Amino acid sequence: MEATPLHALSSAPPVDTSGLYRTITSFAQDAPGWIQHFFEVWTEAGLLLFGALFAAAWWRSRRGEPRAVALAVLAPVATACAYVVSELLKSVVDVERPCRAVAGAARPLAVCPPQGDWSFPSNHATIAGASAVALALIWRGLAWLTVPLALLMAFSRVFVGVHYPFDVAVGLALGGLVAFLLVRLLPGPVTRLVVAMRASGNAAVRWCVGAGPAAHAYVRP
Repeated sequence: MEATPLHALSSAPPVDTSGLYRTITSFAQDAPGWIQHFFEVWTEAGLLLFGALFAAAWWRSRRGEPRAVALAVLAPVATACAYVVSELLKSVVDVERPCRAVAGAARPLAVCPPQGDWSFPSNHATIAGASAVALALIWRGLAWLTVPLALLMAFSRVFVGVHYPFDVAVGLALGGLVAFLLVRLLPGPVTRLVVAMRASGNAAVRWCVGAGPAAHAYVRP
């Protein structure tokens, strides 16, 4: 009995955005080289930038109240949880990558992922959406930066040819929803943990959560 080819096991995208995919990838092929290079770099570099923002938010929170530290810790944890949800959904839906499935599309700028690395939803877009929402919730006023960065990162995945537009749209929404729920629902227990860590006799543990506002209060001579 012959083995069934892997591509035959994949399903069609839940919503057909192959026409828009063709349009975007054709534009990408005709774009100036510096624009192509920017999106090729940004599609991965965006993850590093969000990681740096999480680190900055944590460092900033160490002088604040325990709840501020709890929120700064929850933000990357919520993003990681969103990624796991995305991976689980991807393993269930099994949509082939458009760079292999869409006939007549322009050659992708990025290397097409191997068969079995399914397309829906986009993990990168999920991480971007979760990061943008989580950072905006814990660092008031940062949404003006994180939301455009997330949208740009999601678009880059279509631009380089490895995802359908629907993949990234769902990824953004999924990531944002998971991050919103976790950051809103879990600060209580994490705050209690931070309070306990600040009272710890271990200097390394206390350093991780910071000394809080009392240690930085101005003492009148």
